[in-house]
Amino acid sequence: MNFEPYPFEKLNNLLENITPNKNYEPSALTIGEPQFETPDFIQKALCQNSSQLRKYPKTAGEENLRAAQRKFVKTRFSVTLSDEQIIPTFGTREVLFNFPQFFLFDKKEPTIAFTNPFYQIYEGAAIASRAKTIYLNLTKENNFKPEIDEKKLSACHLVILNFPNNPTSSTLTLQELGEWVKLALKYNFVLLNDECYSEIYTAKPVPSLLEASLYVGNCAFKNVLVINSISKRSSAPGLRSGFIAGDENILKEYINYRTYIGCASPLPLQSAAAVAWSDEEHVEIARAIYKKNFEAAKEILGIEMPDATFYIWLKVPDALEFTKKLYRDYNVKVLPGEYLARADENGFNPGKDFIRIALVEDTQKTKSALERIKECLS
Repeated sequence: MNFEPYPFEKLNNLLENITPNKNYEPSALTIGEPQFETPDFIQKALCQNSSQLRKYPKTAGEENLRAAQRKFVKTRFSVTLSDEQIIPTFGTREVLFNFPQFFLFDKKEPTIAFTNPFYQIYEGAAIASRAKTIYLNLTKENNFKPEIDEKKLSACHLVILNFPNNPTSSTLTLQELGEWVKLALKYNFVLLNDECYSEIYTAKPVPSLLEASLYVGNCAFKNVLVINSISKRSSAPGLRSGFIAGDENILKEYINYRTYIGCASPLPLQSAAAVAWSDEEHVEIARAIYKKNFEAAKEILGIEMPDATFYIWLKVPDALEFTKKLYRDYNVKVLPGEYLARADENGFNPGKDFIRIALVEDTQKTKSALERIKECLS
């Protein structure tokens, strides 16, 4: 298999011969990893359940975790799931890589579509599945929302959306998500929304594809799946706790597949994750910090505050050169947008001339880095 280097590897190669300005404190705004302590009550739950390491975990997950995740979905999205409509997962990266391989295995000329720019695991899954890829370009002209080309979609077996979106921070309304559900039913493709940033919103809660499915009358979630994760929500990427939920007919077969791939989460992690999924107070605290960071970005860079995520998708002149200059002169690392996207059949790369800035530090450090970015732009 011929996988592309990860964006961070490309960035390291871009900057490898550059000595950064030591007059500034290093600032890395490249990776979407919250730089805050995992809340103490989650850490305590992990320690208190360490004796469970003596037991093998179930592929389907323990009932306390499944119940906590169902409660989260009910409380947050007003969607009631049966036990057959949700599977706890070892984070979501493994799902995004192995679910397409599972689902596309017996498809003739498998075809997958996903938003572009994208989380690179989507592309890895397409390569591993030997699937043809259709890019759903996100551009300033379409407000970073995927345009609907029914001719192309009619050939798809699987479509992956990512809203709230990494890296553009765009969101889709309940009605817009509902239109995608209708398309999934009309053309009989599976629609999966990567909702890992659903809890990092700046004002009002953003909708889930599950809500949209109910909104358009698809109450059984036919052809509809979502994934979500605790990594951003609870500043706990090391817990590796996520879930996939929706169409129980698909999930029934998928859980059988999962018994073979050895991805069951260790029991102490499941116990810690269960208490994290069950609590909202710590999420509100983190959400407030990210909002302050966006307020600082609005003041310093003049950007519009997005509805969700902790990313800024900033247009700059010559993103590669800007990234090098910013690191050399101001000791700040950002990620060139073209590393997060691919050129389409017309040679257009929607990430070109953009940088992604991850506002994952405390507000004081964020302000310092943003001031340097502003100076570099001037």
